[in-house]
Amino acid sequence: MASSDEGTSLGSKYQVFLSFRGPDTRVGFTDVLFHSLTDTGICVFRDDEEVRAGERIDGSLQRAIDNSRIYIPVFSRTYASSQWCLRELVQIVANTSISEGKKEILPIFFDVEPEDVKLKTPLYHDAILNLEREKKLSTEQVDAWRKALMEVDAIKGWEVKKYRGYVDVIKLIVEEVVKKLKIKHRSVTENLVGIDDRVMAVNELLDIDSGGVRLIGIYGMGGIGKTTLAKVVFNQLSFHFGKCCCFLENIQAKSSSPNGVIELQKKLLSEIGHPDIARSIDEIDYGTKKIEEVLKNKKVLIVLDDVANKKQVEELVGRSRLYPGSRILITTRNKDVFRISRPNYQILEYEMEVMSSDYALELFSRHAFNEDSPSDDYKELSREIVSATGRLPLAIEVIGSFLFDRRQEIWNETLDKLRKAPHKDVFGKLKISYDALTFEQQQIFLDIACFFIGEHMTNAIYMWKDCDFFPDTGLDVLISMSLVKIVENAFWMHDQLRDLGKEIVRQENPINPTERSRVWIDMEVLDAIRTKEVI
Repeated sequence: MASSDEGTSLGSKYQVFLSFRGPDTRVGFTDVLFHSLTDTGICVFRDDEEVRAGERIDGSLQRAIDNSRIYIPVFSRTYASSQWCLRELVQIVANTSISEGKKEILPIFFDVEPEDVKLKTPLYHDAILNLEREKKLSTEQVDAWRKALMEVDAIKGWEVKKYRGYVDVIKLIVEEVVKKLKIKHRSVTENLVGIDDRVMAVNELLDIDSGGVRLIGIYGMGGIGKTTLAKVVFNQLSFHFGKCCCFLENIQAKSSSPNGVIELQKKLLSEIGHPDIARSIDEIDYGTKKIEEVLKNKKVLIVLDDVANKKQVEELVGRSRLYPGSRILITTRNKDVFRISRPNYQILEYEMEVMSSDYALELFSRHAFNEDSPSDDYKELSREIVSATGRLPLAIEVIGSFLFDRRQEIWNETLDKLRKAPHKDVFGKLKISYDALTFEQQQIFLDIACFFIGEHMTNAIYMWKDCDFFPDTGLDVLISMSLVKIVENAFWMHDQLRDLGKEIVRQENPINPTERSRVWIDMEVLDAIRTKEVI
C-alpha cells in the first residue's frame, strides 16, 4: 500500500507511489526504501498516513496513483492475498498504459520469484483463487488482477534475493529513480573515457558516508577535464542531498560581469531551497552573510566550478562553519585558491593530469570515427594527432570532431598545423590562463615556452631577477596555475602550452620574425643576427 514525506498534501503531485503488503515488508525493507527515497528529496506516497479525516481511502489513493510519476510495487508472499494491493496494481497498470511513456513501473520481487507473479506457481495463482471463492468476486474483476500481474512481470525489476542485503539493492533502486526523475543532474559530454578512476579518487576524498565536513579542490590546466569530472561526481552524489545541492559553473567568467557575484549568490540560495532570501540580495557582503546563515543549518552539496581566486570562494560559501555532512567541491586552474582561511577545515587537493595515451586515443577515435579505435590505415596518424593535442580532452574532442569523415590530406594538414600552432578553439581556451597573468609572469611563461623546457632553472632565475620579473613569485603562480612544472630542478611544460607560448610570440609579427620579442628557430636566429636586428 502506500505515505509521503511530512507536510505534503493529498492534492500534491507525488513522484513515487509504493505499493506493498504491510505485514510482509512494512517494517524493514519498505521502510528503508521509503526513507532512502525521501532523504533524496523525492516525494513518496506510502500507506494510510496520508488519509485526512473524513476522506474515503479509495479516493485519496486514486489521487496519489494519478499524481505519481513512478510506481514501485513490492511483490511479497502475501501480496496477491490482498484485494487492496491488487486493486492498486490494476490502477497502476491502467495509468501507465495511458501515460504515453510519461509514467513507469519499477517492480521489486522481495521474497518471491518472477514465476510466482506470472501465476506459473501455486503461490499467487492459488491466492487469487481463494479470494475469488471467499469474496464471491466477479470473473471480470479477477481477470483484471491476473492481467495486471502478467503485465508488470514482463517489466525488468529487482530480485532482492540476488543481493547480499537490503542496502545494496535499495541503493540501486534509488539511483534508478533519481535517474528517471532527472533530479538535479548536470549534463555531461558524451563519449567519456578514462574517467572512472578519477571519479573514484574524488569520491574517496569526499567520503560521503562520513559525518564531518569535506572541502575538495580539483586543479589543473584549462581543457583537462576538471569541470566534466566535477559534473560526474555531482551527478552521482546529488541524490544524497535531495534539493540541497547546487552546481555553480564558470564562476571566473560570470564574476567579472556586472553584478555577476550577486547573481551567483542568488542562484545558490535558490537552488538549495531559499528563493525568498535570494530575491532580497542586492549587495555582495549581504549575500555572503545570508549564505553563511543558511549553510550553518543545512547539509549541502555545492560545486564551485572554475574559481579564479580565494575571494570568490569566500563570497559564495562564506567563512563560517558548515553543517555536518556538507560537501564543497572546487575546480580551478589556480592552486592558490585552496589557501583560504576557514575554521577547522582543510581543502583536500586532487590534481588532474593528462589522459593516458590509450584512453586519449580511444576518446579521439570516438569523435573522429564513432568507434573505440581507429581503422588500421589511420592508426599511426591518429596516434600522432593525439600526441600533438597534448592528450587534453578538450583538444582531443575539438580536433577529433573536426576530422570526422574528412580526407586523409586534411588529417595530415591538421597534424602539421597542430605541430606548429594549437588549433584555434583550443588556443582560445588555454589562453584564458595566460591572460590572467601579470606582465612579468607572462614574460617568464613565454621564456620557458620558447627556450627553457628541460633546462635547469638556476640561470633563468638569475636573468629574470635582473629584469625585475620577480621570478620566485612568478614561478609560484605559474606552478599553481598548472602552466609550468619543476621536475628535478628543470622546467617542464605541456607541449600544447609550449605551442601556445610560441604562437603568442609569433603573432607579434607573423611575417617578420626579427621583429618579435623572441626568436628560437635556428634559421630565423641566423637571419636576425645577420641583419643585426637582435640585441
